[in-house]
Amino acid sequence: MSTSHPAASAGPGLLDALSLLSEVADELVVRTARDTHFAVVDRIGSLTRRATGGSPSAADTVHRGIAAAVYGGLSLGLRAASKGLDAAATTGVGPRLEDGGRGRFVNSAVNGLIGDRLAQERPRLAITLGVRRDGRNVPLDEEGLAAAFPEATGRLVVFLHGLCENESYWDKFREAVGTTYGEALAGRGWTPVFLRANTGLGLRENGIALAALMQRLVDAWPCEVSRVALVGHSMGGLIMRAGGAVATEAERPWTELVSDVITLGTPHLGAPIARGIGHGSRGMARLPETSTFGRILDLRSVGVHDLVAGLAEDVPPLPHARYRLVAATVTTSPRHPVGHVVGDYLVRVPSAYGRDRYGAELFPGADVLHVGRTDHFGLLNHPEIHRAMRDWLA
Repeated sequence: MSTSHPAASAGPGLLDALSLLSEVADELVVRTARDTHFAVVDRIGSLTRRATGGSPSAADTVHRGIAAAVYGGLSLGLRAASKGLDAAATTGVGPRLEDGGRGRFVNSAVNGLIGDRLAQERPRLAITLGVRRDGRNVPLDEEGLAAAFPEATGRLVVFLHGLCENESYWDKFREAVGTTYGEALAGRGWTPVFLRANTGLGLRENGIALAALMQRLVDAWPCEVSRVALVGHSMGGLIMRAGGAVATEAERPWTELVSDVITLGTPHLGAPIARGIGHGSRGMARLPETSTFGRILDLRSVGVHDLVAGLAEDVPPLPHARYRLVAATVTTSPRHPVGHVVGDYLVRVPSAYGRDRYGAELFPGADVLHVGRTDHFGLLNHPEIHRAMRDWLA
């Protein structure tokens, strides 16, 4: 992959995305088709030779040579296109991904899937953890924060999205519900602060970045901060736990101000779908004909890998904070066989509550809330959670 671009400081553009798409098409589509093709040919040829006792025929050799030339030509063309688009992107021409909702959606999704790789090989496409307002990063200094939050109060409620999401996901279902968590809490004296993270990075790396960001935010806030509430959806809750566990040497650590931690569908003990992807990739790797598809599954980011195990007791809760844990099931009751097995389609209730099968709890004494007949993304804006937040953050 390419290195960072000195030009086009306005952020990644459409040409950057097309360059990445060409490269991924070569790696995943062409090479997968080639390797699968040759594996099938070799399997058939091996069976034929075993039955006839013969050696590879001239036709087999010619077929393999022609196929290799075709795949090689396609691969060469895609690599050349990627380099050409990459060079054009350095000039800054073309629309910016961050200028529209669709571009931000694509950028966040790609970062969730391969964000660790982007950070190393295509840093212009890698999202950096930051405070967001009106689709832009807010400078974490007194002037920048004062301009972005002219009605700042001393009570901050900080929102962090989940895997492959961005800050705009907190606006989901506004028309149906009539408001959002941030808007509702702003009407009760809180100042909502929305973050965006590269969810393809590991939990530890994102936790360290979050701890540093929160300290800068609190230190440069326009008025004295008296209380902080953290609200994380899915992976966002894990990143917040990781950030809270990072020790600070500041004179007034931000963690001492955290009164509430609210996690919405957070897989504290891991997510079955992430675990299933891992099992699937290992299973496919056993056969040459499917091993390339297993490699596709293994291209998932460190962030996705971290969802397999979640965060166990080695990341303790903040001692001064009250934990509020929200779980959902697609059925009305969590005891329903379907709801018990699939949870909200991504996270099961025990994982969202941090309770393992042996009865151990990651958050003793925490408040828990079950929301029935909704899925993982329904937790981003739900009337029952609105009512609970009104009491929790009174």
